[in-house]
Amino acid sequence: MSELNKKADFLESVLKAKSVEKYALSVRESEKQELNTEGDAFKLMRTVFGGGAGVTVFAAGRKGTASGNDLSEEGLTALVESALAAAESAPDDPAHDIAPDQGVHTFTQGAVKADFDTFFDRLEELQADIAAEYPCVHVMEMVADHTAGHTIYRNSNGTQADSVSGWYDVTTEFSAGDGEKNTGLEYAFQRLDSLEGKLIDLGDFRRKFDAIQRQIDPAPLSGKFEGTTVFTPGCLLDFIGMTLDNYAGSGVVLDGTSLWLDKVGEKVADERITIGFDPFDSRIVCGERLTGDGYLSEPVNVIENGVLKAHMLSLYAANKTGRPVMKSSCSDLIMKPGTESLEDILAGIEKGLLIGGFSGGQPGTNGEFSGVAKNSFLIEHGRVTCAVTETMINGNLGDMLQHVRGISKETDDSGVFSLPYLAVDGIVISGK
Repeated sequence: MSELNKKADFLESVLKAKSVEKYALSVRESEKQELNTEGDAFKLMRTVFGGGAGVTVFAAGRKGTASGNDLSEEGLTALVESALAAAESAPDDPAHDIAPDQGVHTFTQGAVKADFDTFFDRLEELQADIAAEYPCVHVMEMVADHTAGHTIYRNSNGTQADSVSGWYDVTTEFSAGDGEKNTGLEYAFQRLDSLEGKLIDLGDFRRKFDAIQRQIDPAPLSGKFEGTTVFTPGCLLDFIGMTLDNYAGSGVVLDGTSLWLDKVGEKVADERITIGFDPFDSRIVCGERLTGDGYLSEPVNVIENGVLKAHMLSLYAANKTGRPVMKSSCSDLIMKPGTESLEDILAGIEKGLLIGGFSGGQPGTNGEFSGVAKNSFLIEHGRVTCAVTETMINGNLGDMLQHVRGISKETDDSGVFSLPYLAVDGIVISGK
């Protein structure tokens, strides 16, 4: 029996000794091998060991949770006592619960064992490719690591899950410069479980390296107009997150402020839009297998062909509202790509903005948003022209999904999401 199983057994024995009839527990351990660069030189290599445990207990209709990183018998005992103390002072709310018995499962995913020699070679190759193909790009820092994790989950309804997984992450921080002209910082991220092929060919690396070079000599945008905005996949990730939280999240359904509160089964977006979560998609690395509520994770579309199919409800929110629970923790985001190339979509735009990032406040209940467009380019007469600064965009999240001009067939497959470029009409774009 592994040491982690022994710790789970001990934690469960403490719960039973305390006469806790309903509970959920998890214990986990991890090993991360990390390699950092500064500029073009490798500066740091280290191994970081991690671990921890979490306990949720239910007593007389009250819920208490506690977590910590002390896996000794004393630490695990104290964890249970902390959870019981939290339950004692919690309000009575029968909507708190855990998933019914999901069975006994063992999951193994990804690159459980690191091939660090090959990983090092790929990182050196990535540095060389950036230098050769994007001479104005300066990599300030690269953080590359392999993580191997082991988690055991159990609950009092009989669910047991033993999960082992491993993956590589590569994060680059870079800028671009030419003489005295320099850009701000940009970042690119990729998760992978295979070291076949060049890293520079993965995800959004090439687009971001090319874009930062083109931002060396930006110009302030003048005037104000209503045009087409093309969201890059990374920027689209933020907007999809805001949209789904604003209209379909547990919070807005619980408090009744969602504009999609009674829209399940109705059209809320352009029929080309399908957005959901799929941990089993081949483009997702080490996808979720068990939700935080203890359900086996399932693929789910929140919007399918423009129709709202589900709200993103936790078990608590589902019990509280009498609506169906979502068997997903809302990770592993997938949006169905379109059939047009990005080039063809751009060719049909008279005037607009290609936006790589957004900085703004949380949208209101009605979905209105306003903020600064980052890493953006003007689109004129079907062509991406100059990089622009001091640019604001204003619009409505719900309206965006209704006014789709195009969805690209190209996607950014980062290992944690897969998203296309999305072009929408009706966004107000304003400069100085």
